[in-house]
Amino acid sequence: MKYAILPVTAFAQNCSLLVCESTGKIAVCDPGGDLPAIEAAIAELGGEVEKILVTHAHIDHAGAVADLAERFAIPVEGPHRDDQFWIDMLPQQSAMFGFPPARAFTPDRWLEHGDQVTVGEQTLQVLHCPGHTPGHVVFFAADARLAVVGDVLFAGSIGRTDFPRGDHAALVDSIRNRLFPLGDDVAFIPGHGPMSTFGQERNTNPFVSDHRG
Repeated sequence: MKYAILPVTAFAQNCSLLVCESTGKIAVCDPGGDLPAIEAAIAELGGEVEKILVTHAHIDHAGAVADLAERFAIPVEGPHRDDQFWIDMLPQQSAMFGFPPARAFTPDRWLEHGDQVTVGEQTLQVLHCPGHTPGHVVFFAADARLAVVGDVLFAGSIGRTDFPRGDHAALVDSIRNRLFPLGDDVAFIPGHGPMSTFGQERNTNPFVSDHRG
């Protein structure tokens, strides 16, 4: 599997385009906004958009989901149903943060921990990782040793938990007991900022490392 990372919106959110190299099928993960830029990136990759994957329903991750799904007539998979209230609030979120108007949507498939999603012939595991939002999910491509973690974990930091239904203890538990066991060698695409590996964060992240005080 190959991938492209496209920062979108004023929050520089990492929209990820996951590509099955054997079929050319593309999944767009977390299209938060800047739809023309996302369409240009898709055209540059040259494959066929198959679906949208959503880690969680904050505006910078889900603001363009409805429009992109309509534009390409493709299904939406994710997040977990516990983020329904964030999806319903997308119009209010867009107004609150000065984003272009965003529409709520209904995923074609809600995701649960242990589910699998496909991109072409590639399979990704779904891990429910609440804390930043209650319905946050992570996508893990075991063969590629790659995870798309949304706003659960960052290089040197972790997701905020001061939003409605945020839970710091749940977030730390998600990272340490669901992400880190996947392996130190796993590289991850965070929702913002540079990539890292679980091993790097397990060793050095001041919030969740094995060596934190």
